[in-house]
Amino acid sequence: MKLLMSVLSSGTRCAALAAALAALTACVSPPPATPPADVAPPGWSAPLPHGGQTTALNTWWRQFNDPQLAGLVDLSQTANPTLAQAEARLHQARAQARMAGAARWPSLDAKAGGSRSSTELPPAPGVQTAGSATLDALWEIDLFGANRRTAAAAQARAEGSAAQWHAARVSVAAEVANTYVGLRACEAVLAVFEQDAASLKQAAELTRQKVQAGFEAPASGSLVQASAAEAASRAVAQRGDCEVLVKQLVALTAQPEPALRERLSAGRGTLPTPALFDVQALPAQLLSQRPDLAAAERELAAASAEVGVAQADRYPRLSLAGSIGRAGVRVGGETVDGRTWSFGPSLVLPLFDAGRRGAAVEAAQARYDEAVAAYRERALAAVREVEEALVRLDAARQREDDTARAAQGYRDFLLAAQTQYRVGTGSLLDLEQARRQALAADAALIQVRRERVAAWLSLYKAAGGGWQRDPASAGAEQAAAGAAAASPAAVH
Repeated sequence: MKLLMSVLSSGTRCAALAAALAALTACVSPPPATPPADVAPPGWSAPLPHGGQTTALNTWWRQFNDPQLAGLVDLSQTANPTLAQAEARLHQARAQARMAGAARWPSLDAKAGGSRSSTELPPAPGVQTAGSATLDALWEIDLFGANRRTAAAAQARAEGSAAQWHAARVSVAAEVANTYVGLRACEAVLAVFEQDAASLKQAAELTRQKVQAGFEAPASGSLVQASAAEAASRAVAQRGDCEVLVKQLVALTAQPEPALRERLSAGRGTLPTPALFDVQALPAQLLSQRPDLAAAERELAAASAEVGVAQADRYPRLSLAGSIGRAGVRVGGETVDGRTWSFGPSLVLPLFDAGRRGAAVEAAQARYDEAVAAYRERALAAVREVEEALVRLDAARQREDDTARAAQGYRDFLLAAQTQYRVGTGSLLDLEQARRQALAADAALIQVRRERVAAWLSLYKAAGGGWQRDPASAGAEQAAAGAAAASPAAVH
């Protein structure tokens, strides 16, 4: 009877201990590791490009009518220092994740040592030689999930680094494309300016001869000379702008400048035309393919796990330590040796820390709140970037038709003014005004076409650059979140 009561009492104590541990485990449950669902506006207010006609987003660069662009983007992906830094950070994060995961398992160390000493003290005076070899094991029992959540936080940051690496790739590709498009537009405008400067130089020489012969007023000669000088200056300035863009491409692609110039010699002054692709009309669907948002989501998950780590640090820690080996001592020609072993648990109970652990929990919770706010900010900015790109794309499309008609009209007017001047019914001042208007209209048309391509590039970047989240990993994250909701002790 006493034995039965003892067993029941022991079982009651075990049950009470289990209940207490369950209650304490529930106390260390971190906040949700999933981002809030109400970060994006409910509606989509920007027009889709060309009625939403589709093509593959992840092969988008290949669908320009310019192989030079795709080639430069490929070069930047292999040689750009920014991407090398992002890749190094990714390797660091993955190594940190492996280190954190290893802390969940026992550690085993082999130790060997020896010593030689001399003593005149009894009971064994003389030279002593001692040696030992042991295997030492240590395992911290993860009662409250601190190690699991540390590993989960490190893994989340490794996944976030992978997304940031792709975000860096998208950013560099878009920057290379923007610079390349800017260079081609600059070359197109330069061609217009150089043609205008050559024409005015010839006209200035003819007018000078007419002034000397008395067939033209000196004021007309001065006007043409001034226009020719202005056109030459404009062409020089434009040529300088193009040179700056070439230097930028050299830095972005990390290529030797002579080789890059030779590559750029083909297709001079020709703007690339992008293919069409579709952007889904729901921001929530679009946000899922933004690598920067995926990185922000993973940072939120890491911050959630670190709240659990800080909470678990407030509770007891249990470790198991063991050692097995062999040791020996030789004194005065006699040797004593044998096997040794030890095993036992170690329990650490936090009693007083002047509020340090509580402050650590508050700090971790504040970092989690900051991560939530950062995700909201990034999500809203993503929706804004997409809508702005779509608006600019639609506006450039509408402007291009009007600008093209305006340029054609000014060119026709210039031809008429030149004809009138040759037959003597028009003035040189009228001809100069018509020439300036035609020149400005041609430059404006090139600029509008550049803006349209730039809007496509902005849309490419805002839509995630072809990056797609791995459906398997996304499903695993949702399953983990569901398990966390069902079990307070689950790893987030």
